This record gives sequence, C-alpha cells and structure tokens, in this order.
Amino acid sequence: MYGKSPGRVALLLGLQLTALWLTEAVEIYTSGAVEAVNGTDVRLKCTFSSFAPVGNALTVTWNFRPRDGGPEQFVFYYHVDPFQPMSGRFKDRVVWDGNPERYDVSIILWKLQFDDNGTYTCQVKNPPDVDGLVGAIRLSVVHTVQFSEIYFLALAIGSACALMVIIVIVVVLFQHFRKKRWAERAHKVVAIKLKEEERLNQEKVSVYLEGTD
Repeated sequence: MYGKSPGRVALLLGLQLTALWLTEAVEIYTSGAVEAVNGTDVRLKCTFSSFAPVGNALTVTWNFRPRDGGPEQFVFYYHVDPFQPMSGRFKDRVVWDGNPERYDVSIILWKLQFDDNGTYTCQVKNPPDVDGLVGAIRLSVVHTVQFSEIYFLALAIGSACALMVIIVIVVVLFQHFRKKRWAERAHKVVAIKLKEEERLNQEKVSVYLEGTD
C-alpha cells in the first residue's frame, strides 16, 4: 500500500481544522425581553462565550430596530474603548456597562422614552471567532411595571410575616397586662389582709383596756 502524500495529509488536516472552526462560534446570551418604566434607566444585559481568548480584537456592536418599523439605528460600539453615538436618539443616553474579561458587553440606556420600544441587537466578534448569532432584547417602555407572580408571592409572604409579628406582639402585651392585673389584685388582697389584721389588733387592745378598767 502506498503512504499518504504530504499534500494529501495537509489537505485532510486543513479540512478537519475548517470543520472544527465552523463548529465553534460566539454564543450570545440576553434576557430576551425587558420591561421598564418611562423616564427611568435600564440595563440591557448581554453576555457571550467564545472559544478564542478575549483580546484587543474584540468588537461589540449594538443596534436598534423600532417596534413600529423603520431602518435599523446605531446605538453603541466597543473596540478597546467604548464609542458612544455622536448624533441621533441615543446621543448622551447610552453608556458602557460591560466587562469583556468577564464576557459581559452590557450597556445602560438612560431616560427611557416610549419611542425606545423595539428590539436591541448585540453582536460580538472575537477574532478569529467571528461567527455566531446576534443576541436580541425586546424592550417595552410602559407607564408602570406590571406586577409579576413573584411580586405577589413576595407580597403574600411579607403580609403573612407581618401578621405573625402582630399576633406575637398582641400575645406578649396580653400576657404583660394579665400579669400586671394579677399583681395589682394580689397587692389589694395583701392590703386588705393587713387592714383586717390591724383592725383585729385594735379590737384586742380595746378589749384588754376595758378589762383592766
């Protein structure tokens, strides 16, 4: 049998590396959907994983697609340093809140407006790892935040705890006043007995004096 030629070996190795390369890609993780109150600030969380070490080649791009349609808009860009938009709706309203060393590329959006409703996309490239899906966050700006089941559960637990505290306080106060009442009653009984003994002693003294006369 003939051995494999160096060229063929190199070709096979290259195909295997290419296949391995294609299976590795940047993976993006976001909260999916966020609800925030008009006029407040919100953190748009985006984290990632990459098979390549994070270095100065890392780039992060945030864009925005309005809910009511329209062209995609630039929000934020990061490459070694953060670059804020110089114009547009997000000027002076978006700041970097990420930490690439911890695979965090989040941003904070200030002073929410109702026209901020839409989808925010987070794209991360970490050469040579530049493939992968784009993360998306659907932001809903509302007048007030809707209460979740967790909120109602916390409210119920808090109410139950408050009720238990009130019951304990009532029981303690009841015991205190009952002991105080018993103490007052015992004191009155002792005082009555002392007065009765004093009266009897006085009567005995009177009888004795009358007998001596």
